[in-house]
Amino acid sequence: MKLLRGDRLRFGLAVFGLSALAVFVLAGCSDTAPESGNSPSAPSSSGPSSAPIPTASTPTLKPLPKPTKPFPTPAVTGAPESDAPLADRIRFAIAKQTQVTAGKAARTTVNCPGIDTADKPGDHTLKCTVTYAGQPFTGTLTVNAQPYTATYKFTSENVAVVKEKVVDAVLRAVPDAATITCTMQPVAVVPSTGDGIRCDVTTTANAVTPYNARISGDGKILVAKA
Repeated sequence: MKLLRGDRLRFGLAVFGLSALAVFVLAGCSDTAPESGNSPSAPSSSGPSSAPIPTASTPTLKPLPKPTKPFPTPAVTGAPESDAPLADRIRFAIAKQTQVTAGKAARTTVNCPGIDTADKPGDHTLKCTVTYAGQPFTGTLTVNAQPYTATYKFTSENVAVVKEKVVDAVLRAVPDAATITCTMQPVAVVPSTGDGIRCDVTTTANAVTPYNARISGDGKILVAKA
């Protein structure tokens, strides 16, 4: 009887061992497909973007207001009396014409060595230095004196002018001007011949065009494309 119990016990252990081995093998060799949630996804690729690239638009500028009145003629004071010495009257005449041509009243001195004796009968030719607002230029004065009358003339290759007058002339001559930039100081002495003063004009369409402003001896300004 004891022997039978021992055999049964050994048999039971053997069966248990086989069962355990079978479970282990099944677990290690399972070929069940993995769940779809655990499968790696293939990398996606996208081609180049076909969206249009925006382009910058050209800005439209505001036009400068056009002058409605002529450029003002400066009021020059300090005129001598009609019976003042000839030299004083000539100095004032030259100073006045210089300021009118320039476009603005400013301190002006006229120095012509020998002018104080130019009232003697005969022809006189003198060299003069005119200084307008601190800017000097030279010229020639001719005087024809008679016992009771005298005529005189002053000529120069240069003229003085203020920037405001030049800009005003360009603005009147160029349509649709939005900005005007002239290459000059607030007061300039320039030749009355040649190209004159360079001014760049930007139009309302944002286009830049160069112009030349030439100042004549009588103060007129001629504007033309450079």
